[in-house]
Amino acid sequence: MLRAFRDALFIPELRARIIFTLMVLAAYRLCAFIPTPGVDYTKIKEYLGTQAGGALGIINLFSGSNFEQFSIFALGIMPYITASIIMNLLVTVVPALEKLQKEGEEGRRIINRYTRYAGVALGGVQALFLSTAFLSSNNGQFLLPGWEPNFFFHFIVVVTQVAGIALVLWMAERITEYGVGNGTSMIIFAGIIAGWPLSIAQTAGLVGAGQSNLIALILFIAFLVAAFAFMATITQAERRIPVQYARKQVGRRVYGGQATYIPVKVNAAGVIPIVFAAALLQVPLFIAGSFTQSQVAQSIANFFNPTNLSGLVIEVLLIFGFTYIYTAVQFDPRRIAENLREYGGFIPGIRPGDPTVKFLEHIVSRLTLWGALFLAAVAAIPTLVLQATGFSLVAFSGISLLIVVGVALDTLRQIESQLMLRNYEGFLSKGRIRGRTGSRF
Repeated sequence: MLRAFRDALFIPELRARIIFTLMVLAAYRLCAFIPTPGVDYTKIKEYLGTQAGGALGIINLFSGSNFEQFSIFALGIMPYITASIIMNLLVTVVPALEKLQKEGEEGRRIINRYTRYAGVALGGVQALFLSTAFLSSNNGQFLLPGWEPNFFFHFIVVVTQVAGIALVLWMAERITEYGVGNGTSMIIFAGIIAGWPLSIAQTAGLVGAGQSNLIALILFIAFLVAAFAFMATITQAERRIPVQYARKQVGRRVYGGQATYIPVKVNAAGVIPIVFAAALLQVPLFIAGSFTQSQVAQSIANFFNPTNLSGLVIEVLLIFGFTYIYTAVQFDPRRIAENLREYGGFIPGIRPGDPTVKFLEHIVSRLTLWGALFLAAVAAIPTLVLQATGFSLVAFSGISLLIVVGVALDTLRQIESQLMLRNYEGFLSKGRIRGRTGSRF
């Protein structure tokens, strides 16, 4: 698998794309150390140290530890993802947006622009909420000396965070256009990976101080290795539906007659349901976590916290819903059946038309169920293992592990596709990504 990444370094264009992506991600991480004016991030970090598995601890994870620094990227890219969820729902109910989506690339570009505006606006609202409810609590306990929780301070925080969100969206778009991988996913990926060294060091410190069990640590590491292997296997597993094209003779030449297949992935939705579920869960966590002194708010935060049973159940239900919704958007059985009939293709033993549509719907519904169960297990099992072994490492939750695996595989798959387009098949003779040979389900 890593052979494709190594071979890509020998192609000037791909090497430039990889270097550009790494430079943008490095710039993103450097901006994590640019604090918001007037905010004492040392006090926020101390407070979050006691909230590792709490509401703000979950938000800090997906912001790439930018929240504890309260940098210009304190809110991360999650406001944009939340806006994307809202926009996807509006496209299905607003005729004007639905018409734009059907207009092709230009329509999608307009919708993406609306989504960016909505993401920046939502980030501004969240920044104002943080400034007035969280930073100003207890007469400004998280403010530097000389700063007061007044209008000027709230204005500075909102402007800084809005500028940070706009900048991180610009970085994500540049990665998508000039780098490798999806920019939004790569930003989240970089944020999660950035928190791993500190979590590992903290765990080693607990074991060294005798506050944790060495055997439990070994079992936890073994579980992580097994989880990575299992996630990689299921992420690339697919059901191949055979397709036969009818022969057609034109003059002396015979066209068609090829046998191929339609690949239907077990986890066709990828990491999108996980990310969407995390984004929606952050809304009540964000609101409740801002009121640090309110018992009611903390009770709400505990209820929606995915490290607790109630929040875990809500997260699993959201993952199930988003898995079916996103799979339905990505895989349209009727459109595929129409394309097959138009080009003279058919599934052996299945009549063209409605029988083909019903057959594909049946296959997709079964695989989507297994995919949803897989995603739900990924979200739930690591959390339960963390609680059983006594480690409170939010950075190694099921959500973060699946995002890392999914983004890494997707990026390697894109690199391999670029290699194939340049006829460098010789580079791929060994160590191919298994998605090409097909891990069957």
